[in-house]
Amino acid sequence: MVFVLNGTAQTGDGLSADALRRHMLTLAHDSLQGRAVGSPGIQAAAEYLRAELERYGVAPLPSLPSYFQTFPVHGSRAGEESDLRLFAPRDAYALRLQEDYVLFSSGAQTFIPLPARMVFVGYGIIAPEYDYNDYRDIDVRNAVVVFLTGEPRSDDDTYFDGERSTVHAEFTLKQRIALARGARGSVLLPNPNDRSLDDWYEQQRHFRFEEMRPVVTPSENFNAMLNPKLGPFLFSQAPYSYDDVTAFDRQGTMRSFDLPMMVSFQGRFIERDVPASNVIGVIDGSDPVLRGSYVLLTAHYDHLGVGPAAEGDSVYNGLVDNASGTAALLELARVLQRERNGLRRSVLIAFLTGEERGFLGSQYYCLHPPVPLYRTAANVNIDGLSLFERVRSVIGIGAELSTLGETLDRALEGSGVTREELPPDLFRPDQFRKSDQFLFAQAGIPSLLVAEGLRYETTAYAAGLERYAAWSDSVYHSPKDDALQPLNFDAALQHTGIIRRLVLRLANDDAVPEWRPGVIFRQERLRTNAERR
Repeated sequence: MVFVLNGTAQTGDGLSADALRRHMLTLAHDSLQGRAVGSPGIQAAAEYLRAELERYGVAPLPSLPSYFQTFPVHGSRAGEESDLRLFAPRDAYALRLQEDYVLFSSGAQTFIPLPARMVFVGYGIIAPEYDYNDYRDIDVRNAVVVFLTGEPRSDDDTYFDGERSTVHAEFTLKQRIALARGARGSVLLPNPNDRSLDDWYEQQRHFRFEEMRPVVTPSENFNAMLNPKLGPFLFSQAPYSYDDVTAFDRQGTMRSFDLPMMVSFQGRFIERDVPASNVIGVIDGSDPVLRGSYVLLTAHYDHLGVGPAAEGDSVYNGLVDNASGTAALLELARVLQRERNGLRRSVLIAFLTGEERGFLGSQYYCLHPPVPLYRTAANVNIDGLSLFERVRSVIGIGAELSTLGETLDRALEGSGVTREELPPDLFRPDQFRKSDQFLFAQAGIPSLLVAEGLRYETTAYAAGLERYAAWSDSVYHSPKDDALQPLNFDAALQHTGIIRRLVLRLANDDAVPEWRPGVIFRQERLRTNAERR
């Protein structure tokens, strides 16, 4: 039920649309300059979150010196004078930063001053559980490897998870495998049979901003992504052409082979070290036994900062992504603190930093958990709210991986909202890896993101799909994601209420969520339980 008090929409559980509006507009205001890691704007946002938690009576964790879990990060930005060259048998070609390539890694460790040989290694995957190894018959020591995005195609759920994407498709895992095999670096090439232009444009936009990484992260070697238009050139005079490689991908006959190309790279970087902070509070549970078990609620509060101008606006405010999710978490903290006597488990409220720069906050949290991982029953992540209109469905991203899907279904009973699957014509099969819930899953914690569905109360499905796609293309990760876009705070209120229902289930159920058999994260859960880590 939604009712109005003094012009403010509220629900019977005390959630307030006015509070959501206030938080969103504060966090997405131009004065915070897009909340980039290492900026005064994100420091102001962190202080705002701390003050609100304190005002609500949500306590800091005893294991932390304050509400802040602070850690150092290293920032690096490549200059246009950086020099990446490809050497064909008879000529050399200089590539342009941002136009022809982007850098995943920056700093002195990326230098390749003398031309190094290049080797194509298929998808760059080693997956013993599927008896698959792109490196089986190829020597890549001191070479720069080239691999495609994605993984082997399958319609068999027992082989690379069928149509869904597995952890083996993750860029960073492929880069680590290449390093472990003795490679000097890697080049990622968007798969032409997939949404290769989407991959390229996403990374091209992402790497226009400063690269940030925890100082404690080991140095990486050279890792770049090429514009897919360079594919035919890269395979020219190779044993197999670019067209051959795309056919291997479609037919499931991928192979690895040496390339006649060589590569060198000499980068020019602007570097700095800055502090970053997660903001964390706790609501203690009331059950003498279960209060030592935690439901972890997360939302990232950073965004991209100031960047390339679009229509005269250079502030990337990030209202939907993710001032809206941050606002929802603040409002949930306020309401859950008021009803703490009805919570059997404890609830952790964690505002994470650096999601947009490579999940910095969730990385650090999992490496230095302020509460043991094995005592964390589940993670519910909030990365955006429904702001078009009220919905008749939600999407549980990751729901199929654990019993959290069943818990979400039970939480939706009687709400008039149902759970729908990811629409394949809009969302990618690797959607679970696109926000902080993936890092918590890798740490063994059953995790879920509750996204808005595309079945709306007043808009037909096809029109709703078209509207969402248009927003994703023109507003997402652009300066247009600000307070000037149409916003429906009643829809945000409904979405927040659905998450609250889920949290209450998780906080009060006797059973602890579990990964389904065969899910790769299950092994890490067993390990943290055994090690009591």
